[in-house]
Amino acid sequence: MKFLADEGVDKPIVTALRNAGLNVDYILEFAPGADDEFVLHHAFSQKRILITQDKDFGELVFRLRQPHHGIILIRLGGYNPQLKGEIVSQLLQKYIIELQNNFTVIQPHAIRIRK
Repeated sequence: MKFLADEGVDKPIVTALRNAGLNVDYILEFAPGADDEFVLHHAFSQKRILITQDKDFGELVFRLRQPHHGIILIRLGGYNPQLKGEIVSQLLQKYIIELQNNFTVIQPHAIRIRK
């Protein structure tokens, strides 16, 4: 399974995922400043699950019906970036099968997966 991290995702999260052996591209490394539509289209065309901290992707997916292979919205405000990386890495590995084609929200002490 492949992932694309939006530029708002903390670098320690990307590092933790890569260290766990996950295939993660980071939009900040090749298209900084790209708009949300470009990011979502790029993830879809590359068959990657999008990892973001931006709630606007929910509108693109649910209201505007943009195609995707999965969205992971990280809502861990107040946590330091290293801890966020550990939490996200553990949850992605645990729920990796359920992530594809679903909208997933990672919150403190909870994960919600919506079709």
